[in-house]
Amino acid sequence: MRYVRGVIVCALFVFLCMPLLAQQTDINRYTLFTGFDYLISRARNLTERGVEADFGVTVKPWLGLGGDFGAMGSDVFSGAGTINGAETVYANLLPPGVASTIHVPFQSTTYTFAAGPQFYLRKWKRVTFLGRPGFGGIHEKADISFPPDLGIIFQELGIPVPSAHQSDTQLFFGLGGGFDVNVSRKIGIRFATDWVNTHLFSNLLTPRQNYVRFSFGPTFRFGHLK
Repeated sequence: MRYVRGVIVCALFVFLCMPLLAQQTDINRYTLFTGFDYLISRARNLTERGVEADFGVTVKPWLGLGGDFGAMGSDVFSGAGTINGAETVYANLLPPGVASTIHVPFQSTTYTFAAGPQFYLRKWKRVTFLGRPGFGGIHEKADISFPPDLGIIFQELGIPVPSAHQSDTQLFFGLGGGFDVNVSRKIGIRFATDWVNTHLFSNLLTPRQNYVRFSFGPTFRFGHLK
């Protein structure tokens, strides 16, 4: 976590220094981005694909304010996690050397929503770089197929078998960045990456999870910044 905090502080420092480098003056007031999303969480062996929409208002050449919404879904796959308290039970039930990570197939749908500032580096005409710390939330619905052997684990833990239909919502603070390839003054192609750390399904999964989202799509700009 100290490493994560260090990255956040350094990123914010870079973002705040961007106004000193801004050079473009012919700037649009509003920005609308719509594109494809690719969400990954290695802690859960999770991969989802979906769509994202982002709307922003430019208040300074180097600063915009806005928010985004994303919706992603997965096919059925084998997700990974460590159930609360299962390490001790596994030590008694499984042979030495067998990992305590539990793999179960599940299908999920994830929604993200966030808002915050967006800092621009407008040093080059054809490419505009951006960075964005953001505060938001993540909501996920999952349909889980628990293996029959997990019943023994839950009995040893003294807890009932969880529902196969789970949903959870968590807040997060994240960081992101990317660049726009400026096709014209009003149209660009955006490539962006966002990172958040949160703890979905804390009633089942012990560790917090990192989520990385890759975005790609057109950006439409209109209005004029006076």
